[in-house]
Amino acid sequence: MSHTVKVGVSLKQQYNIRVERNIAQAFRDFCAARYSPQQAILVIDEKVRRLHGDMIESLCEEYFQHITLCTVPEGEQSKSLEQWQQLLDKILTGGVERSTPLVAVGGGVTGDLAGYVAASALRGIPLIHIPTSLLAMVDSSIGGKTGINHAAGKNLIGAFYQPDAVFSGVDFLATLEQKEWITGLAEILKYGAIRNPNLFERLEKLTDRPLKPSDEWMEVVAESAGIKADIVQEDTLEAGKRAYLNFGHTFGHALEKVAGYGALSHGEAVFVGMIAAVHFSKNMGYPVDDIRFDPFLSLYKQQIRSLPTDINALIEAMKTDKKVKDNTIRLVLLKKWGSPYIQPCQDIAKLKETWKYTLSQFTK
Repeated sequence: MSHTVKVGVSLKQQYNIRVERNIAQAFRDFCAARYSPQQAILVIDEKVRRLHGDMIESLCEEYFQHITLCTVPEGEQSKSLEQWQQLLDKILTGGVERSTPLVAVGGGVTGDLAGYVAASALRGIPLIHIPTSLLAMVDSSIGGKTGINHAAGKNLIGAFYQPDAVFSGVDFLATLEQKEWITGLAEILKYGAIRNPNLFERLEKLTDRPLKPSDEWMEVVAESAGIKADIVQEDTLEAGKRAYLNFGHTFGHALEKVAGYGALSHGEAVFVGMIAAVHFSKNMGYPVDDIRFDPFLSLYKQQIRSLPTDINALIEAMKTDKKVKDNTIRLVLLKKWGSPYIQPCQDIAKLKETWKYTLSQFTK
């Protein structure tokens, strides 16, 4: 069975997130109604191109007369100034106009990078996201965050830039490796923690079987996209409630930085970070316990090779997080499941204890 779930995002620029089994017809109809057929830019992850490139290229060529094809090497290393520059060089010398749409196809890395390219070229050209990973479908393609990494930290260069539309074709997940399923799972668990705790039980049932596209997964993707859209439209520029979406991320980004970008996937780091955030919340006296993550712990332990053990370095990395304010680390914690809040933190002893506990969960 195939059906469409449309999630509307109400921002200054209105757009829909379409979650379907197959996006072909919806994509063609949208382009025909919105853009000139003269030209489009296709930015696609190299691995996704090997798996789905023929289909994606023919889909674009059905409407657009000329396609400027840009392939992005897979991996976190592509979120770099060098790769951003290379893409801009190719696009700006290829006759791009302000009405030329850029179609970003791939996971979170490609979407973040291509989104920043679209925001930068001619001070902004139209952007369409076609996310192909679970992580991108439920998180990174929604809400307009674009950016690249810097040696000083993750996602420190970028812009808020909204797409014209997001087309999430759940059938793309058929070629997703288990590692990538588990990466995306972390962000859905995050939505369970900060908004809908019922997702924990639903996900436990879905991960108790082979991971492949299904109508149940389509519904979970649509629900997750809806949660993020609701929070984003309340706070477009992360001035308040949108920061709740960073639950587990202050700890997780520190892990990614200290381990070296690419050594840990974003989802792996966030999963570890959520255990840390829940443990810290519990130590603040709130009725939450990281035992809720236990049904998923073995999935992450199987694929995480090692975690950084230098706790002082991890705490120093937390101090470079974008959410630091007045030189104070700001944590997203839980008062109870589904009820997040922001906690300024200067208690280094409590941070050290939290890291020690969290890292021990992955070595026993």
